[in-house]
Amino acid sequence: MVGLGMGIEVHIKEIPVSYAKSQQVLDDIWQKITPKVAVHLGIAPGAKGITVEQTGKNHCYKDRDMSGLCPINHCCIEGGPERMDSFIDMRSLSKLLKSMGLDVIYSRDAGRYLCDFVYYYSLYHGQGKAVLIHVPASGSLASPERLIPQLQTIIQVLLRKLDTPVYTTSGYVGNTQVENPGDHLIHEA
Repeated sequence: MVGLGMGIEVHIKEIPVSYAKSQQVLDDIWQKITPKVAVHLGIAPGAKGITVEQTGKNHCYKDRDMSGLCPINHCCIEGGPERMDSFIDMRSLSKLLKSMGLDVIYSRDAGRYLCDFVYYYSLYHGQGKAVLIHVPASGSLASPERLIPQLQTIIQVLLRKLDTPVYTTSGYVGNTQVENPGDHLIHEA
């Protein structure tokens, strides 16, 4: 993919706005692809900038998905920890990105809808090896001309920090899988 590095192929795969169906897609990713890290992209209505999330929450999913359903007991993983943090220090990542001129916001509360649900589920199954990036739904930063280069930079910096293969997915549009020979990266378009 242009802007992310040499030898990267992009494949698209959708994560539906459904608690149950998102779990099926994530199970497939974590069981068949076994990513080193998952980077999830989601839309955050009202956001003033790109937000990097540190924490996923396990409970309080009371808003219905596109199918009109909520998770059983409003919980992501029965018996799972109340919250899980990414193994990546998103605060230091956000500081680094800000020093590069990006308008990035650090957060520990991703809300209680599909983005946070997908994030927690991925953190749980990936043993903390996940990231959630929220992007604005509207405004000048939501335009592809501004958003795409910033996401490319964020992912490039993340890749350099990790120096390992990365996976990204999203709960809003679709899911792009990018592969290096022997390595994998999924990036949401």
